Amino acid sequence: MVSEIFVDTNVLVYAIDDQDPGKRDRAREWLAACWKHRCGRLSTQVLNEFYVNVRKKFPGPVSAGDARAEIRRYQAWRPWLIDHPTVETAWAVETRYGINYGDALMVAAAQHLGCSLLLTEDLQHDQQIDGVKIVSPFRVGPEILEVAAP
Repeated sequence: MVSEIFVDTNVLVYAIDDQDPGKRDRAREWLAACWKHRCGRLSTQVLNEFYVNVRKKFPGPVSAGDARAEIRRYQAWRPWLIDHPTVETAWAVETRYGINYGDALMVAAAQHLGCSLLLTEDLQHDQQIDGVKIVSPFRVGPEILEVAAP
């Protein structure tokens, strides 16, 4: 069984962004693997950031209805609700590792969800943060899941 993978906002956004076909295709590969293995996880923070970004980022913004439909789809991944214990964990990660609060909040949510991988391009690839390994989806593909699976 593949361990759980926390997916950052940028992966979700790239998956629908036709401006960079290489990143779009790789993001889609990762998301397909997460659906296939039922290992994708995220947080309400990620879903909120996704909504804001896709509504304004593109030349023709994504409609509110389409963005909401995508978010509803990701509800199957049991989004982590950011609560005070998560904030406390994030503050500790922010202090210990010197990363920005938004990224620390993702790491904290990943920890609380029991994820072993955090899929993001915003942190250093291969870095270990309190038991969560950072993986850049644009440096390695989802084939590492097959290798890592017991």
